[in-house]
Amino acid sequence: MAYVVTEICVDCKYTSCAAVCPVEAFHEAPDTLYIDPDTCIDCNACQYECPIDAIFPDYDVPEKHKPSIEINAKEATKYPVIVTTKPPLKGAKCSDSSK
Repeated sequence: MAYVVTEICVDCKYTSCAAVCPVEAFHEAPDTLYIDPDTCIDCNACQYECPIDAIFPDYDVPEKHKPSIEINAKEATKYPVIVTTKPPLKGAKCSDSSK
């Protein structure tokens, strides 16, 4: 099992989840984050930290977000690891109602 960042994160890109990851499984793309399933140790710290509920265990990803499982696996290692908190992106596609 691994945790998955879904497209809910696109254009929001809160990074507090990456800062709590004990194994540096998060990778930062320009508009979102990805979790490398080969690095993730299933600790679920990130899921609790995500303010927009964009992270799920792979067995519990909502049906409409299932493509995110493969996307994370394919895309994560294309981008650099992120381990710190940065200001959120909160771009046009961000579904965060608090922006």
